[in-house]
Amino acid sequence: MSRTLKASGRRALLALPAAALLALIPTTATAYPNPGTVSGSTVVHDPTMIRDASGRYLLYATGGGMSSKTSTNRVTFTAGADAFAAKPGWWSTYSSVPEAWAPDISYHGGKYLMYYSVSSFGSQKSAIGLAGSSTGLPGSWSDYGVVYTSSTSSDYNAIDPNLFVDDDGKWWLSFGSWWTGIKMIRIDPSTGKQLSSHTTRYSLASRPSGTKAVEAPFIVKRGGYYYLFASYDTCCAGTGSTYKVKVGRSTGITGPYTDKSGVALMNNGGTPVLESHGNVIGPGGQSIMPDADGDLLVYHYYDGADNGTPKLGINLLNWSSGWPVAY
Repeated sequence: MSRTLKASGRRALLALPAAALLALIPTTATAYPNPGTVSGSTVVHDPTMIRDASGRYLLYATGGGMSSKTSTNRVTFTAGADAFAAKPGWWSTYSSVPEAWAPDISYHGGKYLMYYSVSSFGSQKSAIGLAGSSTGLPGSWSDYGVVYTSSTSSDYNAIDPNLFVDDDGKWWLSFGSWWTGIKMIRIDPSTGKQLSSHTTRYSLASRPSGTKAVEAPFIVKRGGYYYLFASYDTCCAGTGSTYKVKVGRSTGITGPYTDKSGVALMNNGGTPVLESHGNVIGPGGQSIMPDADGDLLVYHYYDGADNGTPKLGINLLNWSSGWPVAY
């Protein structure tokens, strides 16, 4: 069941008892849902979203100095200014354009934090940067510089960062794609950068011989398990994209992560969460956002009914089976 109901249908659902409503939620992905209804400014790539204290949704995405959108109801989105009015000078070391990719927004210690990546497409010469803001609004971000880098000789790529804060207060940053796959490092909460006393780089997920992508990691903890979401296969090819969202879980933050069938994500495993269907082509670049009505899967897809234009997708996740199911 997707969130594409008419207003009258939504009101009818809200009037149902909780038990009856839960009975309508699928526990297995027999068919993938269409994205929930969104309108306004919906062209987007690699979206990350958070809700501020006023209830407004702040969305940032790949492009320029980090493109932004806002919404008051999670349906109608309005385009805003870039996060950075002036792009930090160090970006030009890693990208000739230059522009920022795949932001990750969170709120800690009274401040919004945004990790992001700067790179040229297909290059391992990449960097993850960090910025902070007291409001999370465009133009308010202060750049804190480079967090982590990769070079043309690296067997990983320093892009697509995601911050996870554990129950015991430890900070972790997952990132990466292609080559030897998804990596993770410890972060110092006082600086937002790598913890100098713990420089181990962990491996979380990989594809055979680095010939296919596993990227855009995002980690959440639910029911005692850590769940690692990632995007697999080909992005950024319009209607030719084969992107898909898969997940694995682990009892430890650094893994090993396995899928529903017990296959390790380090050995090409991954349980599908969302794949191409109908005019929804190549969904991926996902993030997970807790909201009042549950966890949201926020992603982009290529619209087969609109010449492959990248669009914003939002679906809820049901966890009742122990594995996330989009609806």
